[in-house]
Amino acid sequence: MQMSRTTVDPSEISKFEAMAAEWWDLNGKFKPLHMLNPCRLDYITSQIAGEFDRDLKAADPFKGLRILDIGCGGGLLAEPMARLGADVVGADAAEGNIPVARVHAEQSGLDIDYRHTTAEAMAEAGEQFDVVLNMEVVEHVASPIDYLTACHDLLKPGGLHICSTINRNPKSFAMAIVGAEHIMRWLPKGTHEWSKFITPDELFDLLRQAGLEPVDRKGFVFNPIAWTWRLSDKDLSVNYVTASLRKA
Repeated sequence: MQMSRTTVDPSEISKFEAMAAEWWDLNGKFKPLHMLNPCRLDYITSQIAGEFDRDLKAADPFKGLRILDIGCGGGLLAEPMARLGADVVGADAAEGNIPVARVHAEQSGLDIDYRHTTAEAMAEAGEQFDVVLNMEVVEHVASPIDYLTACHDLLKPGGLHICSTINRNPKSFAMAIVGAEHIMRWLPKGTHEWSKFITPDELFDLLRQAGLEPVDRKGFVFNPIAWTWRLSDKDLSVNYVTASLRKA
């Protein structure tokens, strides 16, 4: 779908196009996301359940909810949302990700609407959702405020927006770039640009400018000894996640 405006950064898209086939390789280039995914899902599911009064122990607890996973990649978040009963749309500006996501969903017996498109194009078309998942994307776009405004427009009034990204400070440079890309080689060199990282206060300001009301933020904290991630109320020094609402 072509449109008059977009926040897509072609150089960023090309990075993820090159890695598309490895999305479901647990030991491949997306190993960090596979490791982080349980922690991300804990936060996402608890926020959705709380906002929409759903019992996560029930069968299909998200039934009746329309959820958008923008920047869906290979479907690491879209698939769990579908298993919980949601009507899921997965969208990605990197065209190569979509066939990978579709095939894996079919093999898993899941019905997910995957699309090669952008947040702006979907908003312009009048699409709306109960929940927009915007995970590890905002640090890759050309204009964060325009992108977040499109995410706002994609939400129904009362809708929930969940956005995660990386803080900008010396520690995040050491861990997310030097550590993850150069020492551990979890990601190809150049995957992230430190100058595009966004502090939690900056993100809250951007969310408010976009018309959203921030209601929560937590850190994703990696334990290098146990090789596990946990949520933290206080440590947002590297990876963190926010929840916000569209009031009108």
